[in-house]
Amino acid sequence: MVAKEGREKRNFGLVNEKGEEVGTFTGAQPRDAALKVANRGMASIVLREKGTKKLHYFVGKRELVAVPKNAPAWIQAAAKENKGKIYKANVEKIGTAQLKYVKLDRNDKSLFKIPKKDGKKKAKK
Repeated sequence: MVAKEGREKRNFGLVNEKGEEVGTFTGAQPRDAALKVANRGMASIVLREKGTKKLHYFVGKRELVAVPKNAPAWIQAAAKENKGKIYKANVEKIGTAQLKYVKLDRNDKSLFKIPKKDGKKKAKK
């Protein structure tokens, strides 16, 4: 599959805390797949990039927001069921990690938990 501007879409497996893959999501970037997961109501998101040993960690949420005035008609029609509001997903990337083994069940289970965020923020210049 090819995305806009020739960007290749990639597949990401959603991994639970037990190290089991429970779903597959597609996007040009890991964030695209994480937004899809967050829109389903999940807060702690661990995605494994298929074909690699890379894990991506995200924290996500979804909230009801008012429909923008310039939204397409199909969004406005869907919003009528929720009193003129739609769900909007938001994610924040926590980091990445490398798996030691391709098979998920051979890796340390601590890899499948969201790492603690550092309290440090990068200073803006």
